[in-house]
Formats: sequence, structure tokens, C-alpha cells
Amino acid sequence: METEEERQIRWRTRIEQMKKEKRRRERLRKWGGLGAGAAVLAVAGIVAGILSFRGTDSGEAPADGKAGLARVMAGEEASEKHFANKAEEALATIPEETVPLGGPGSGGSQLWEVHDDSDTIGFAESIVSEYGILVDVEKGAILAGREARTRMNPASMTKILTVLVAAEQLTEEDLDQTVQITIDITDYCFVNECSVTGFALDEVVPVRDLFYGTVLPSGADAAVALANYVAGSQEAFVELMNEKIAELGLAETSHFTNCVGLYDENHYSTAYDMAVMLKAAADNEFCRQLLSARTYQTAQTKQNPDGLLISNWFLRRIEDKDVHGEVICGKTGYVDQSGSCAASLARGNDGREYICVTAASNSKWRCIDDQVELYQQFLPEQPLTQENPS
Repeated sequence: METEEERQIRWRTRIEQMKKEKRRRERLRKWGGLGAGAAVLAVAGIVAGILSFRGTDSGEAPADGKAGLARVMAGEEASEKHFANKAEEALATIPEETVPLGGPGSGGSQLWEVHDDSDTIGFAESIVSEYGILVDVEKGAILAGREARTRMNPASMTKILTVLVAAEQLTEEDLDQTVQITIDITDYCFVNECSVTGFALDEVVPVRDLFYGTVLPSGADAAVALANYVAGSQEAFVELMNEKIAELGLAETSHFTNCVGLYDENHYSTAYDMAVMLKAAADNEFCRQLLSARTYQTAQTKQNPDGLLISNWFLRRIEDKDVHGEVICGKTGYVDQSGSCAASLARGNDGREYICVTAASNSKWRCIDDQVELYQQFLPEQPLTQENPS
């Protein structure tokens, strides 16, 4: 005879399966791969599975969906009806339509590939970074590179993907929801010596602030709290990150084990792949806003009555440099194993957008200097005119 504890375990397992299926269908709907008819069939399949759930696991012959539904409607078994009611309550939480942050279809759902052309060259010897790439976004052409497709540790450039995945899972309504900074989050940051936004233990933080905290000061406290909010745990969120990598066609050369950028031998990417991820994030209006913010003031809370003024120091330090245009978006990274690295998007004097990724530099300032030198070398020095169209 099955005990109540075993029954509850089975039910919780099934609920988790339902949640996973819900997330999958929502993502497919966002990507245009699931029509209304298919969605109905998917929901029907879940309901039918739940209706036959108790019988199958208790050793009885599994009933088909119609028979199970008839038994419930007739009140043949109270426990079966209980499970069906719970299932209907859970399914009722699935929204009819969800529009992710950044707008429908944002985030680079279509593959974007860049290629070498006849003008592609290697980096000059004066560039210190061991890995890197400079891309003309519109042409999809690699202008210069060094070990651009070689695996390396992306450090906190990882957070470009973190905010993109979170944005694609959430809607505008989520931004004003709040998340508590738990001791598990603060301990994780302390043990791993992470950079943090500065949120205090037990502080209740708006989800919007978690996004900005993840990018501007590269806060691990914000990134982990955001991952927990989106997926229930960092582990579940990382699954979504690797699914996104596969969607972008990068699964053979990139794999993430955390949402922060901590070193792990199984946490790797390439300069090429990071350029693709930045392009996908820049295509998402909300993520572009995050990655282009110089400063941001977090909400006033009990622990931080004035809020926190946070900054993207990469953008603030490079904005006074002559890059033959303007650097619009940027995200840095550093761990001992990766050196200083950065991914940026600039609009040149020619009005075109360019993406630059450099990694394994010997300091944060040298990382900036490498990017400036690459932009100066390849972007036109003067704005284009009718007299000088190219």
C-alpha cells in the first residue's frame, strides 16, 4: 500500500515535470515554433498524463485520458479527483500569451554567423590579449582575430548570456516583483570571492535591480538571485543557458556551468561565440539598455535607505577614448585563469555597428587599450560624407 509520503513525492515529481514542460512550451511560443493548436495538444497531453498518473504508478493498468476524465467527472475516486483538480490549478497558471522583455522575437532567435573574408587579418603584435575578434555586424564579416575560435574561460562576460536568458523568460510585470537576498546567495559570493552589487543579507530587491546589478558592477549576488527567481535554482537556470547556446548554434564550442563566470574546466567559450552572444543580447531591446547603462540607482530599502549607485566602469573608462565612434554596450570579466577580458559593441563614424571581444589581457586598462586600438585600426576616422562615402 502506498503511503501518503510516497504519494506526495510522486505528485511533486509530476509538478516539476509540468513546470519543465510549461517553460519549454513558453520558449517555443516565443521562438515561433509552437502554434495555438500544438499548444492545446500539449496541454491536453499533460492533463491526460496526470489523469492516468496515479493508476500507472500504483501498478494498475494505465487508463486512457478519456476514461480517466470520465472517472473523475463521475467522482469514482476522490483521490483521482484531487489530483485532477490540482493539475487544473497548476495548468491555469500557464499564460495564454507571454511577451518576453525586449519584445516578441527579440534576442536573436535566428542564427547569426560571422565569417572570414579576403580582408580578415590577425591582431597586431601590440595587442596584448591572447584571444579576440572584431566583427562588422552588418556584413557579418570578421575584420581581425586572434585564436578567435579557441576555447577560453569567459569569466564575467558570461553574464551577457545570463541577462539575455533571464530577459527571454520574464515579462515587464516581473521587473517590479521582489527577491530576497538569502544567506545562500551571500555565502556563495563570499566563498567564491565574487564581485558583488552590494545587496545586504535579507534585503528585498526588485527584479529590475537584479538585472542592472548583474551587468554594471558584475554582481554575483544579483546574478544568482536573478537565476533563482527565473528558474528556482542556479542549476536549473544554467540548463536554460546551455539551451540558449544550442539555439545560437554554439553548443560545440561553448558550455556554461554557472551564471556568474566562475572558473570551471567545463565552463568555456570562445571570442567568436561571445561575439554571437553579445549580438543576440544587443538585439534584445531590454538587454541593450542594460549593457549600455553607465550608472544606475537601485531602489531604496531598509538595508540601503538611499539605494546603491552602481556603475559600468568599462563604459565610463572607454568613453573618453577615441574609438572612431562610440562604444554603446560593454561587459567585462576577470578570473585568474582568464585574465582581463571584455565584450563591447560600438557604433562607428560610418554609422555601422561593430563587436569587439578580447580576452586574456594582463590588466583591465590594457584590455581597454586593446579594444581602443582595434577600433582605431578598423573604424573610419572621420564620419562618412557624400564626398567620402567609403
